[in-house]
Amino acid sequence: MGNPIAYLMLAIWPFVCLVLFRNLKLERALIWSILGGYLILPPLTEVNLPLVPAMDKVSIPNLSVLLIMVFVLREKVRFWPENRAAQVLVAGLILCAVPTVLTNTDPILFQVLRDADPIVFIIDQLPGQSARDIGSVLIGQILMLVPFLLARQFLATEDGLREILLALMVGALIYSIPALIEIRLSPQMNVWVYGFFQHSFEQMMRSGGFRPIVFLPHGLWLALFVCTGLLATAALSRNMEGTARVRMLMLTGYLAVLLVLCKSLASLAYGVVLTPVVLLAPIRWQIRLAVVFAVIAVTYPMLRNFHLVPLDAILAQAEAINADRAASLEYRFNNEEQLLARAAEKPLFGWGGWGRSLIRDPETGEILSIPDGRWIIIFGTFGWLGYICEMGLLALPLVLTWWYMKRGGEMPLSPYVAPLCLILGITMMDMLLNDTLIPMIWLTAGAILGHAEKRVPRPVDRRKYPMRRAAIGGTRVPQGKRTVL
Repeated sequence: MGNPIAYLMLAIWPFVCLVLFRNLKLERALIWSILGGYLILPPLTEVNLPLVPAMDKVSIPNLSVLLIMVFVLREKVRFWPENRAAQVLVAGLILCAVPTVLTNTDPILFQVLRDADPIVFIIDQLPGQSARDIGSVLIGQILMLVPFLLARQFLATEDGLREILLALMVGALIYSIPALIEIRLSPQMNVWVYGFFQHSFEQMMRSGGFRPIVFLPHGLWLALFVCTGLLATAALSRNMEGTARVRMLMLTGYLAVLLVLCKSLASLAYGVVLTPVVLLAPIRWQIRLAVVFAVIAVTYPMLRNFHLVPLDAILAQAEAINADRAASLEYRFNNEEQLLARAAEKPLFGWGGWGRSLIRDPETGEILSIPDGRWIIIFGTFGWLGYICEMGLLALPLVLTWWYMKRGGEMPLSPYVAPLCLILGITMMDMLLNDTLIPMIWLTAGAILGHAEKRVPRPVDRRKYPMRRAAIGGTRVPQGKRTVL
């Protein structure tokens, strides 16, 4: 989908990444290769090659930075996390593709009515998955985790964390120009540049005006990105003094106005509540609040699956705020109920890809329900295994950071890690409603995990330090380690 410019942009992005790595420091080049691709490259446009996942605005930047760092810069990339829980979750998220594919080899058949004289029925189907699809799904899972794994190694320092906040601020400021044009003239940037509109135009009309979308999948994605840019700017202003802080606060106010104009109630609520927290609250409060968000995000789908969430009460509260938004929320809940029933047929490993987890008309094959939240998408596709590994891997950096802070470790936490924890936490909350898990969030989660790993004591490597008996009491201690008795 798209004009020649769309495919040209996908083709030249690896070279853009190479130029960034040649001219910027590694941390900045890594961030902007990922974030720039997300903001600039065309949505929905992809290059399909045999036996590999589709190459699009997510997979091309991820693959490009990996190849550049390994083969051009010759960096010693450590793909394996140090934390044991992270190791299990990473392995589970990648390898869950194997049982998912192997348990979905059967096709899904439809008896389709064709408009003909005489009336005839033909058999159509969604094909089953085969062993050769395992490689494609595995590669897709690995590419998805590339920003997470690279950020854990290269962006875990205070400078790396600050670079992430700075990139979110600068990206939101740059995007504000086309966003304001679309707010005034209607969302047309993707049409003007890439030759097509990427979503329903009606959904971009709100409150007598327009909400921007630019080159992102939906206006809600843009509003959440502006919200993260707002929080990043507020965090940077907190760590500045004098006139620099005044200028940064002015930019914070500018992005706050832009967030209002984006006309997204959820993102606006995040911004209104959390901007004062980032500006004024102690770091430990920010981290605790982020953990609360993560716990809600992880447990909510489980509670939904067991019908323990008071949906009627939630809808009543939404109705009191805005009737249109309440109707939209009710529509989402109804879709989720149908998709949960579908997912319950294959709860452990899910239905796999190609839309097999969706509700379809048994006679026409027409899709009857559309998944919105990331949690229901991953649950329907990869089942409990994929859901627990993905949500657990996103929540783990927040939990480790909170645990280290609670234990009062000797090494201080960076002042930039707390606002990044909040950004990750609110994104996990938003994933209950939308599929807003973007590469920049994986990168943020990886940087937080790496920052926490550097502070949590590593377990003793038994192979490196073989055990010997101490001279007193038969106590076994690692050789090569001094022991105070």
